[in-house]
Order: sequence, then structure tokens, then C-alpha cells
Amino acid sequence: MNADITVVHLMRHGEVHNPDGVLYGRAPGYHLSDLGRRMADRVAEHLADRDITYVVSSPLERAQETAAPTAKSHGLDVASDERLIEAGNVFEGKKFGVGDGALRKPGNWRYFTNPFKPSWGEPYIDIVVRMTAALDAAKDAARGHEALCVSHQLPIWTVRSFVERRRLWHDPRSRQCTLASLTSFTYEGDKIVSVGYTEPARDLVPAHLLAGAQRRIGRGAIRGAAANQPPED
Repeated sequence: MNADITVVHLMRHGEVHNPDGVLYGRAPGYHLSDLGRRMADRVAEHLADRDITYVVSSPLERAQETAAPTAKSHGLDVASDERLIEAGNVFEGKKFGVGDGALRKPGNWRYFTNPFKPSWGEPYIDIVVRMTAALDAAKDAARGHEALCVSHQLPIWTVRSFVERRRLWHDPRSRQCTLASLTSFTYEGDKIVSVGYTEPARDLVPAHLLAGAQRRIGRGAIRGAAANQPPED
């Protein structure tokens, strides 16, 4: 690869074993399901011939396990970067959805006062700052080659939106960031010159999740907030 060109692939982890359907957020102890491991293997196969020289992951187990097959296929260790972690959320550990959980409790309604920040979790701009720094660090570690960073849906979509100059607040159902997808940033020197998106494990993703990711629904930010960071993330 040209020494001035570096590609950083930002990957969402695979499916997680979450039988209780809670929003697990940053909680430890959530691992990939069998399907999630197949997704991670599929992406490793997809990247087998790429010039990957650095693999780094969020410290959460599901992300580390997703990164492992690609690291192994390239003879690398998985580094850890706290800046790639899931977004903070006050509803962590709770069931979250219309009619069956945190939304039914009046005491939680105060968290929906400002969907543009958002008031229920880590501010979007804070996510941008840490994710941009993580991408830059990976770019420097793999300069002239390619890097794989494994993170989570909301942080990935937020930093992509920033790079592509979209507003940061959004309806979560409109995110183009399905399980085990790759959002790839190409740098020329230290500047991002293009962003690409691929889904190497698309055929493994449950149909209802693909359908949700393809919807473009504009029904108001607060209603959209009700779907923010669904349990499968």
C-alpha cells in the first residue's frame, strides 16, 4: 500500500448472547453468541488478504471476541482502547422498549428532556472526540497499511456522521451499521478522504435486524430515542 494511504476499518461486534433482552451497555459479562462467533469468523475470512497490521478493540468482551479471529489470521495480538467502548447510557441493565420496560416508569421520563444531546446518555460530541482520537491512534499504528478497530453501533455511527457532516442526533432505526459490519475510513496522510461501508456477514444477520436497519423513518427525535441502543447492540 502507498505509504501515504492508510485504511482503518471500524467494525461493529457480532451478535451477543442476551436471553433476557436487556440493554447491556458497558456491563461486563456479555459474550458473543454462537452466531456472533460465526460472524466474527466470516469477517476474518473477508479480511484475510488485506494488509492488516494492527487490531484493536473496545475492552468489552463481545468486542474483544469479535476482533480475535482477524488478529489470529494475521498473526497479531488484540490491543485494547477504552475510547472504543460502548456509549454510556442511564438505562444500562434494564429492558428498554415501548410498553415493556424503562419507558413505562414516570421516574425515567426526565431522561428524555433533550434528545439532541442526548439527555439519557453520553453526549454525542463526547463520543465524537474519543472515537476520532481512537481512529487517529489506529491510523498512526498502521500507517501505510490497514487497521481493524472493533467497537459498538452508536459510537461507530456517531463518528461516521461527524466525518460525513451529518447532524449527530438521529433516529436510531436509520443507522447503517448492522452486526459485524465494516465502516472503513481511508486516510491520505492524516486526512480522511473517503468512507466505505460493507457487510461481510450480511447473510448471517437475523432478518428482522436487517429490516430495521434499512428503514428511514422520521417520526421525531424523542420517539426515536425510545429505540436508542437496542439490546442487540
